[in-house]
Amino acid sequence: MKNTPTALMYHDRTKHRPARYAASLGYMDWETQPNPFRRYENTPLISLTHSEITPPYHLLFEPEALPCAPLCLESLSQLLRYSLGLAAWKSQGGSRWALRCNASSGNLQPTECYVIAPAIEGISSKSTLTHYAPREHALELLHTYDDVLPDGSFTIALSSILWREAWKYGERSWRYCQLDAGHAYGAIKTASSILGWECEILSVETEEIARLCGLDQNERFDDSEHESPDMLLRIGIANKNSTLPQTPRLASSANLLSHAHHDWPVLEVIDHATHGLYPITTPLKTSRKSPPPSKSAGEIILKRRSAQAMDGSSITEAQFRQILDSSNFCAEASDVHFMMFVHRVEGLERGLYAFVRRTEDVDILKNEMDESFLWEACNDGLYLLRTGDYRGVSQMISCNQEIAKEGAFSFGMLTSFSCALESHGAIGYKNFYHQCGALGQMLYLEATSLGLSATGIGCFLDDEFHALLGLKNQRFQSLYHFTIGRAIVDMRITTESGY
Repeated sequence: MKNTPTALMYHDRTKHRPARYAASLGYMDWETQPNPFRRYENTPLISLTHSEITPPYHLLFEPEALPCAPLCLESLSQLLRYSLGLAAWKSQGGSRWALRCNASSGNLQPTECYVIAPAIEGISSKSTLTHYAPREHALELLHTYDDVLPDGSFTIALSSILWREAWKYGERSWRYCQLDAGHAYGAIKTASSILGWECEILSVETEEIARLCGLDQNERFDDSEHESPDMLLRIGIANKNSTLPQTPRLASSANLLSHAHHDWPVLEVIDHATHGLYPITTPLKTSRKSPPPSKSAGEIILKRRSAQAMDGSSITEAQFRQILDSSNFCAEASDVHFMMFVHRVEGLERGLYAFVRRTEDVDILKNEMDESFLWEACNDGLYLLRTGDYRGVSQMISCNQEIAKEGAFSFGMLTSFSCALESHGAIGYKNFYHQCGALGQMLYLEATSLGLSATGIGCFLDDEFHALLGLKNQRFQSLYHFTIGRAIVDMRITTESGY
């Protein structure tokens, strides 16, 4: 399949190993830290509205519980506010930084958002291409179309500024950009549910997304700060016959994010290799159960944080199972299973577990993994593989980060790696990171709804984890790790509202 050897090369090259981590600068070059906010010069800025009223979180997962909102300035504002908007401002010791609703590796926020919408009162009397500016909670008007787009739905394009992550993480940063795009998609999918809207990924060519948003117009960007097209989403009423408009040359240029850059040539190689027709996966047959009544969706979304440390306390089995069940909301992320270190879950033995999200994969996993594993069924897709204290192991595998040990449980997201490459080529590799990121966003929100905390872990020893599971080839690979528990709050850091 297309560019599969390149994906395999990059994946192996950017694995962390005990004696050698993936290539990066190895220090923080603060002089070249990128601006976290992209803006376009000489573009009209359209302010969006703010609404604090959102439905209870649990209703987002009950089919047809919420009415379908009309597409207008207020509803589009709410979607962007609770998906990609600012959740809070943090400050300490003279430094101030923003947190967003969508989780991001290192809070570097490489993901950018473009909205292609029909005429909306308060935005334009014509169909428009706009760029979302989260700091201002506003839309930058890049172009108006003479063609009339159909009412009732609109599209969102997501792209990545690879330099934002490469600044800190070097060659492994492409992985994190894709996880972040998945987080952004998961955030948009959740915010769409607030409005009773459908949200689906479209199967389109990467180059078509670039043309649609003007990302292929190289003169508009610094040579080191181009945006890579990730995915195109249709939101609202499904309109299978709608076509994408043609975008001409755009006059606006992107702002410069850093005055100097460090070049990582392999990033351009893997980025170009993973262009192609975006694959659409077969969704899971099971849907998530409705969670118990909870706070408003908006309150939970704005409180989501990435924990910096965990306190080592336990959680209940009911909380544990509700968090696992929430992953079924991401039914399109159907090729991802959780291999889990359970440390402190009341009612469950400590040990190594598998949460198999698609039941027909159980026998495949049994054949690929350590033959001595128990595979003792614990209901609802959970299997005990081996009892024991895995706290030290989980910390070691997570690049010696204590947070993996002090959470109630941690896990790696195991993907059907080689099958995706065989079926879709290198873009299947990219899609897997999007699946894992979307799952991560959902798990963050579910943990927050239960008064718990979570953290995505991008730094882990890839093959040491595979060896622990007894995996001897690339049939399965772990692409994202996660830990959930109770956070230790740093009282030195002050918090202000996002807007």
